[in-house]
Amino acid sequence: MSETTLTERYVSEIVRRIPANQRQDVADELRTTIADTIDAREETDPEQAEREVLTEMGDPISLSAQFADRPQMLIGPALYATYIRLITILLCTVLPVFTVVMVAIDVLDGAGAGAILGTALWAIVGAGAQIIAWTTLIFALLERHRRGAQRSSRVEDWSVDDLAEVPERDTGGTGAWAALAGHIVFFALIVWQHLARPFRTEAGEQIAILDPALWSGWIWPALIGLLGAAVVQVLRIAARGWTRRLVITYVVVDVLIAVPFIWVLYQQILFNPALLAEVNQDWTTPDEVYTGGAVIVAIAALSGTVSRFWQLRR
Repeated sequence: MSETTLTERYVSEIVRRIPANQRQDVADELRTTIADTIDAREETDPEQAEREVLTEMGDPISLSAQFADRPQMLIGPALYATYIRLITILLCTVLPVFTVVMVAIDVLDGAGAGAILGTALWAIVGAGAQIIAWTTLIFALLERHRRGAQRSSRVEDWSVDDLAEVPERDTGGTGAWAALAGHIVFFALIVWQHLARPFRTEAGEQIAILDPALWSGWIWPALIGLLGAAVVQVLRIAARGWTRRLVITYVVVDVLIAVPFIWVLYQQILFNPALLAEVNQDWTTPDEVYTGGAVIVAIAALSGTVSRFWQLRR
C-alpha cells in the first residue's frame, strides 16, 4: 500500500518528538507497521481501515514517549499530550497579552524607558516561567491521582482529525548558509572597524565606530558568541537540520551575543563618544533610541530561540 497523507501526518507527529538519530528508523518501522496492519484488513475500505488503525495506535504524542531515550515519568503518556498542547496555547496567547498589558500600564503611568524595558523582560521571563511551573505542577498532581482506567480513557479521546499537516523540515540548506555568512560578516565588521578606524573627523583623525573601551570587556563575549554561532551553523549543515544539542548550543551562543549588546545599548556605551560628538554636534540622542534598540535585540534573540525549538519539533 502506498503511503498516504494521513499516515505521513501521523508518522511526522511522532518522529519530530524523538532524537534525530532515531527518526529515520522509527519512521520506516511505523510506516511498515501501519501499511501491514491496513493490508491485513482486506474487507475494509483502505481509507477507513487507515483511520481505524491510526485511531487504535492512539495519540502520536503519547506514542512518541515509547521511542524517546528518556522516559516521561513526571507526567505520564496519558496526560503528556494534553500537557504539551496546553503549555503551547498558554505561552502563545496568555503570555503575549499579559506582557502587552503590563507594558501599557507602565506607559500610562509615565514610567521611564528603563522601567518599561524591565517590565517587559520580567513579564516574558517571569510570567513564562510561572505558567510552565504551575501547569507542570497541576498535571503532575493529576498524574499521581489517576488510575489505570482513567489514564487510558484520556488517550482514547484522541482522533486522527487532530493530526496537523506535515511541516516542511529544515534540512540545513540555504537558510543555514545565509546564517553562517551573516555571523562571519558581522564578526569581521566588528574587528575591521576597530582596526581600520573607518570614520574620519573634521580634524582628519581616524576613529572607530564602536567605543574602543568595549575591547576591555563587553565585546569579547559577543565575538566568542558569533564564532560559536558560525560553528553551530556548520554543524547544522553537516547534520542536515537542527538537533536538540545544536539548539541548546545555539541558545548559549545567542545569549553570549545578545546580552552584551543589550547591556551596552541600555547603558548607551555602544558607540565611540568621539564619533557621537562629531556626528550629533549639539544634538543629544534620546534615551528611548538606545532603550528601543535594546528591546529589539532582546526580542530578536528570544524569537530566534523560539524559532529554533519550533524547527526542532518538526
